[in-house]
Amino acid sequence: GGFLFGFDTAVISGTIGFLKSQFALDAVMEGWVVSSALVGCIVGVMGAGILSDRFGRKKMLLLSALLFFISAIGAALPQTAQGLIVARLIGGAGIGMASMLSPMYISEFSPPHLRGRLVAIYQFAITLGILCAYFSNAVLLHVSQEGNAFSDGLLHFVVVQEVWRSMFGIAVIPSALFFLLLLFVPESPRWLMKQGFHEKATHVLARVAGDEAAASETEDIRAALSQESGSILQLFKPGLRIALLIGILLPFFSQVSGINVIIYYGPKIFKEAGFTLSEALGGAVTIGIVNVLATLIAIWKVDKVGRKPLLLWGMSGVVTTLALVRLLFFANASSGPWLLVLFLVYCACFAISFWPGVWIVISEIFPTRIRGRAMSIGTFSVWATNAVVGQTFPWLLENLGPAGTFWIFALMCVPAILLVWKIVPETKGKTLEQIEALWLTPRHP
Repeated sequence: GGFLFGFDTAVISGTIGFLKSQFALDAVMEGWVVSSALVGCIVGVMGAGILSDRFGRKKMLLLSALLFFISAIGAALPQTAQGLIVARLIGGAGIGMASMLSPMYISEFSPPHLRGRLVAIYQFAITLGILCAYFSNAVLLHVSQEGNAFSDGLLHFVVVQEVWRSMFGIAVIPSALFFLLLLFVPESPRWLMKQGFHEKATHVLARVAGDEAAASETEDIRAALSQESGSILQLFKPGLRIALLIGILLPFFSQVSGINVIIYYGPKIFKEAGFTLSEALGGAVTIGIVNVLATLIAIWKVDKVGRKPLLLWGMSGVVTTLALVRLLFFANASSGPWLLVLFLVYCACFAISFWPGVWIVISEIFPTRIRGRAMSIGTFSVWATNAVVGQTFPWLLENLGPAGTFWIFALMCVPAILLVWKIVPETKGKTLEQIEALWLTPRHP
């Protein structure tokens, strides 16, 4: 799920130049082609929470895989920009569902001492998907520029004449693999407990943590469920209001930092800074590699040093590098290697903080009975903000220039640091039921 999330997010970066030329896109339509997937994400997220609480996490993950598959085929075939937008809306719904369901599914399985690391592995899969999208874009572009790789026929059309079609279409392979692998995974034990399937839930937990730990955790889950109403209004009780606030604001700030601008428009930014198309795609691949390596650091450290230190250190680096990017553009010095260096540092800081941190925190902080619906709210915040940023970035770039645009992103990160420092609790080593109880103490009025 994470891999497809990352692949679908990044593949647009290599296609947008071709799409702009072929379909004569203006800045507004360019924004729509990019952000249409994000609108689909919002739709997917809005339905995924209710449906996963009712029908289970696994069934909804299977549905998301099917939507990915349909979108990959649909995005490779359209003759109009409107047809492409429809295909990306469908794929976006799959992304939205997977982005909420995957970390929740992992967190409901994981032992407390490994939960942060395992959810961070989901983020690693996202960065790996981004890297593979960048890499496949670069390879397909190279093949298309050779010209004689496929002399005629359908392959010549989709790989040489209109290479963007193969850039989208290649996603059918991981989509089909995701669907097939999901057939062999069990349902979430906490969802099974909520539905009254106690024996099945205990069996699943025993496979993960052993019989003794499974018995203890089953009792903790049963006790927590007995105190929960199952109504989404539970989030507005004293204490849990803080969890709701964190679940909305932390994802919001992660997106207004501009990370997906780099993912979606990285090659375009490099081209406007003076890079050739091949150099721009090469720079994007380098960013993808750095994302993967930095996420490995997060996986290694998140259950040792905790969520808050990683978030605070990384966010501070994000603000600093964005401010320096702004100065570079302001001084008209963006054509040299320093722009790429700063983007690499920025992405590394983001990959050890915001990226894994957001998914870990919002998958941990909500009560079991309403976790699906509550996580929908947090994930909705991710994609709604992402859609606005993706839609407005071409306009901001035209009207404020790169310097003004990246300055806005830098300033928006400052309140995020204050949020984590003052409000977000440390959840390292706690069970989901202990975290739920934390909100009911006097410390969280």
